[in-house]
Amino acid sequence: MADLENVQDLGIIEKMALRLPELVGSPLSINALREDLQVSHQSVSRWIGMLENLYMIFRIYPFGAPKIRAVKKEAKHYHLDWTVIKDAGKRFENLVACHLMKWCLFLQDTEGRDIELRYFRDIDRREVDFVVVEDGNPVHFIECKLSEKSPVRSLCYLKTRFPDVMATQVSLQDDMNLITKEGIRLTSAHQFLADFV
Repeated sequence: MADLENVQDLGIIEKMALRLPELVGSPLSINALREDLQVSHQSVSRWIGMLENLYMIFRIYPFGAPKIRAVKKEAKHYHLDWTVIKDAGKRFENLVACHLMKWCLFLQDTEGRDIELRYFRDIDRREVDFVVVEDGNPVHFIECKLSEKSPVRSLCYLKTRFPDVMATQVSLQDDMNLITKEGIRLTSAHQFLADFV
């Protein structure tokens, strides 16, 4: 890291790296980090890019479509080592993110598919953890929950606007695998992740 940045910046970069696990799963505000660290916006942006290049984190960007009034700017970030996340819900979401990202990259590399991992959030604060997009179109909506036996409203909202797109809610603690009347799959993590590992 000393080759990449001035020595006096290392303490601030370390402080940022220790703060990032708490921010997993939410849109990453460079401006809020800048204020927290008392440095420039450009520095934080450069350091986030550096952590990506070192394979510490990766970012996913919002899926936007006019009919859902989606936000289009802030990325969410995840850690390649999800064990650094203390909160159980965020750690589970991070684990799923890693598996989905690995699967998307595998399909890009082996089949040349234009597939990527995104997330959904709209101006009314509805949010779904992951949207798999292929050729610019959503193909799968995925929501992660520690324990939830009915589909969350945001996932139902997206499913009604894109009825032909697969929608899955993955639960860490509940052992189930069923399709709801809305056409949403409720499944346990071990069954869902078996398709992506």
